[in-house]
Amino acid sequence: MTQSPRPADHAGPTQEQIQATIDKFENTGRHLRPGYALVIGVIAAAWSLFQLFIASPLAIPSGFDGVGGVPARAIHLAFGLLLAFLLFPGTKKSFQDKVPLYDIAVALIAAGSALYIYVNYDGISSRNGILLDIGGIPVEALIGGLGLFLLLEATRRSIGVPLVIVAGVFLVFSVFGQYMPDVLAHKGVSVERLIGYHWLTGEAIFGIPIDVSVSFVFLFVLFGALLERAGAGRYFLDLAFAMVGKYRGGPAKAAIMASGMTGAISGSSIANVVTTGTFTIPVMKKTGFPGTKAGAIEVAASTNGQIMPPIMGAAAFIIAELIGVSYFEVVVHALIPAVISYFALFYISHLEACKLGLKGLQANDYPPEIRGKALTAIFLSGLHFLIPIVILIYLLMVERQTAGAAVFWSIVSLMAIIVYQEVLTARRLAAGAKAGLHHAVKEIYGGLIAGARNMVGISVAVATAGIIVGAVSSTGLNNAMVGVVEALSGGNVYILLILTAVLALVLGMGLPTTANYLVVASLLAGVLVELGSAAGLELPLIAVHLFVFYFGLMADSTPPVCLAAFAASAISGDDPLKTGVQSFLYDIRTAILPFVFIFNTELLLIGVESWLHGLTVFGVSLLAIFCFSSVTQGWLLVKVRWFEAVLLLAAMFTLFRPDYVMNKISPAFERIPLAAFVSGSFEVQPDQKVRLHVTRQTDYGERFRLYVLRAPETTSETRGMEAYGLSLAPIEGSNHYEVVDLIGFGGLAETAGASWGDIVTSVDVEQPDQPAKEWVYLIGLALIAATLALQWGRFKEWRARQS
Repeated sequence: MTQSPRPADHAGPTQEQIQATIDKFENTGRHLRPGYALVIGVIAAAWSLFQLFIASPLAIPSGFDGVGGVPARAIHLAFGLLLAFLLFPGTKKSFQDKVPLYDIAVALIAAGSALYIYVNYDGISSRNGILLDIGGIPVEALIGGLGLFLLLEATRRSIGVPLVIVAGVFLVFSVFGQYMPDVLAHKGVSVERLIGYHWLTGEAIFGIPIDVSVSFVFLFVLFGALLERAGAGRYFLDLAFAMVGKYRGGPAKAAIMASGMTGAISGSSIANVVTTGTFTIPVMKKTGFPGTKAGAIEVAASTNGQIMPPIMGAAAFIIAELIGVSYFEVVVHALIPAVISYFALFYISHLEACKLGLKGLQANDYPPEIRGKALTAIFLSGLHFLIPIVILIYLLMVERQTAGAAVFWSIVSLMAIIVYQEVLTARRLAAGAKAGLHHAVKEIYGGLIAGARNMVGISVAVATAGIIVGAVSSTGLNNAMVGVVEALSGGNVYILLILTAVLALVLGMGLPTTANYLVVASLLAGVLVELGSAAGLELPLIAVHLFVFYFGLMADSTPPVCLAAFAASAISGDDPLKTGVQSFLYDIRTAILPFVFIFNTELLLIGVESWLHGLTVFGVSLLAIFCFSSVTQGWLLVKVRWFEAVLLLAAMFTLFRPDYVMNKISPAFERIPLAAFVSGSFEVQPDQKVRLHVTRQTDYGERFRLYVLRAPETTSETRGMEAYGLSLAPIEGSNHYEVVDLIGFGGLAETAGASWGDIVTSVDVEQPDQPAKEWVYLIGLALIAATLALQWGRFKEWRARQS
């Protein structure tokens, strides 16, 4: 329901105070006088209605030719640019309560530059990249150049300088590529071609990132805004308090649960912190949590909201689009890491409460709205808020509809629910159905405005990120990055993963999550897969993209920027950097998960073939992350001693990486004589894995490769190396062989990455009788049991003191 005024005895802030706190840490733009606010509100609502229209079944029969493709993206960006210049002043000293005429003019020019593409799309397409000149004046080059410049300015105003600098570097790289170091050099492009490519085609600014924003990101942001407007955020918080408030450390657990539910439909860590933290942080402090830890728990819960299915923030949709899978698949793969991460945070809050000797909430500590109410009554009071979410999940997961269609019908159902609840409330208060309907329309209109305002920063960010994506693909930088990164990492995949994580964290300190993901993924995702393959690792694209996504999110809680921690400290009254450090320590549990699922893809349900298998993976992974959390918090049943920490870390490793441990006990591959393999005298069974250990001379020195091949069916004509698509020659004075020819286009060796001049140093063959890696779980469980046994006596003493 619509939020009612809060009782006088409750210390919680008003909605206006919450918004003021968000404004302090997020750049939400001007606070306009009523007249300006009315006009901008109409524009924002029109944008939301346009997005709903093109997602509706009415769009195609209407004959509107801008429904799909580049024209719709142009209209989308036109709205985003228009609102960016109207809402965000050029400097802090500029007008904050009104929009000056020069900003109105710039806003119209920027929007017009984008709308030019919609109006003249047929002509632009027919000219195949040739820009229009009229009387010797390069009209389209001027329009595109102006649009490109104003997009960067809109990004600076709404997002900040870092993304503008990054995009500017890539534009300079595109033009002056011939002057770059050899490893990065390319022919370079003229300024006119650069403008045409980025502004007047569907490859860069109007490419995949903004297409995803048009197709469904906007609708999901709108869905979250309408849910919040309807009162779902407050309902989730009350429900969380009612469910877990009575348990040890209850307020912290309520904060985690509420932030998880709110974060699943919100794209902003800061907004999530402020919306739920204004209620949870004071209650945590009141019940004994230090302010730093109270704020840090809220930050850790809020920043992780975007990894929680079913919505997962805007980047999840772009992941699906970039790697060519359905959104349903992304959600399925992301499910276990997200759930065990939140369970681990629950566990951490419990450990902190144990260390501090805290109890659950007392009756008078609950918010007045739910004080004395039964859990069932609280759950049923907002059950209607769950209906649109259930519809969304059903359409995505069961009907397998597109994300845009699923969220469209969810929004329609949510609007109907808002009308129903407002009319019902009005009739209960004897105000009449007409008054209720009027209030419902007002709430929906407010939600349309809020959704569009929330999208302004996202729309310009993904458009600007499109500059980077376009520059990478048009200059061949993605191929050049293989050499650069290989030189930096020495071909070591582990070092490469750390470099990728650090890059995502650093960029995330100045970029929004979506833009950060796009930049890092476009630069390094393909490189990771290629170099991983060269190291004999099969790195699924979804695992690599989720790896980048996770570390982009971590930036919100990583000092020194950690804006979410600054927002939490404003509520708790404690030092923001200490809060940031503490939240980072809590979030380490999330940071290890990408390193785990890169090498153990079962955590992403890849290769999981049954429900029992999936539940087993979930169970042991949950135990593993609990072990890690106990080590980082220094507490299990009681304080963890150093040798107990070693046992827990060993248990964690065996549960997270059973394949690695089993390979040490019983190797999966056996080294065989290279000469016997080359001659064909050593028989390898068809479909058995064969690993060729190779060295290759590169511009950066000697590099090692590991090529994994599947043994083919052999015949008298294709016996020996020919069956593998290779011709090898022995090297005098050694037992190594050189690749002198690749046989057959797309043969096994060529597909695996082999090249002329590679030196094959050894070969090993898969052992089919290796014991199942699941036996290693018993080792992990035994280590946990041993640790519990060591702590049991001290625990009984501690419990006696507590009682």
